[in-house]
Amino acid sequence: MSDSTITLTTWSLAMDSPAELVPATVPGPEIRIERAEVPSPEFSRFLYASVGGDIHWTDRLALTRAEWAAHLERPGVETWVAYDRGTPAGYVELDPQDDGVVEILYFGLLPDFRGRRIGGHLLTVGTARAWDLADRWPGRAATTRVWLHTCSQDGPTAMDNYLKRGFTVFRTETEEKADTPTPGPWPGA
Repeated sequence: MSDSTITLTTWSLAMDSPAELVPATVPGPEIRIERAEVPSPEFSRFLYASVGGDIHWTDRLALTRAEWAAHLERPGVETWVAYDRGTPAGYVELDPQDDGVVEILYFGLLPDFRGRRIGGHLLTVGTARAWDLADRWPGRAATTRVWLHTCSQDGPTAMDNYLKRGFTVFRTETEEKADTPTPGPWPGA
């Protein structure tokens, strides 16, 4: 393990009206996006580890199956999955908060699907679903704000995608952290 550190910058971005969403071009008929309506800790962990394995997503790797299930079963939590001819290509996870705020908690593509214009389309659909979340969850307040965060360890096109879709930066934080190897999609990968 290295004792070196890196400077990590984290940006928080938000959208305050559905009219601010700038849709991306739909990449082609072979790409479809569906909501995973049955909460599945195994599937969600697969998506999380496969998308985030090479970009330092580690905060959820130690969660137990019961912890995954408890999160996914919360009213309003939704996972939308992009498929390329039947193969999962990426996902967006929506996490409703208080007062009509919805966080795009996780968003990304598996490495083999990056750079193919799928991400802009997936972010467009995920953001639109954040705006109409209350339509699918009776009793939830209408969405008043959609927000997310990204960092300097995310993919090189992540920030540009968020800005092109209409998100604006409202906070920037910088910290020093240990420079650790990426976990990969599974232990030892």
